[in-house]
Amino acid sequence: MTTVVIVLGIDPGTANTGFGVVRREGGRLVALDGGVVRTDAGLAPERRLAAIHGQVIDLLDEHGADALAIEDLFFGQNVRTAFAVGQARGVALLAAGQRGIDCFSYTPQQIKGAVCGSGRAAKDQVARMVAALLALPEPPRPDHAADALAVAVCHAQQAPMAAAVERAGGRAPRAAPRAGGGAPHAAPRATVGTP
Repeated sequence: MTTVVIVLGIDPGTANTGFGVVRREGGRLVALDGGVVRTDAGLAPERRLAAIHGQVIDLLDEHGADALAIEDLFFGQNVRTAFAVGQARGVALLAAGQRGIDCFSYTPQQIKGAVCGSGRAAKDQVARMVAALLALPEPPRPDHAADALAVAVCHAQQAPMAAAVERAGGRAPRAAPRAGGGAPHAAPRATVGTP
């Protein structure tokens, strides 16, 4: 019996949150959706976060996701940006928690390694490999969507091994009911291929 896993990958950000939905059936990966949730810089931070939260809820429900995979927070030079990314990351995790969906975090190096075989791969190389792995006619655009698809691919490739380890350890998979209700939102959503 072939196991089907649907993963929602998230590349968090307040202005642009990338998303990518990947289905794994056996050894085959297929992109189901991808794009960017954009929020207006003129909106109050709580409104921007509510919009991101609402879109993530919608994506989880629309695709019946089994897992949410999200890029780990990376502290670079700009601490202010890192805090904003952390807030966007938090509302995505909250959305999954409200639906009883398990979350998995991956560092940028883990994602690049899973997709390209090297944790030091360049951004354009990651996009090209995502296109090859998902049999897309061209690399996904914009970058946030490509990154989110890479996160989803990273988890989808690791999910069969994780399930085998869980079964071997005798621990039953955690299943929680998907409670209803989501926050209203109005953030525009750009799909893969839109610059």
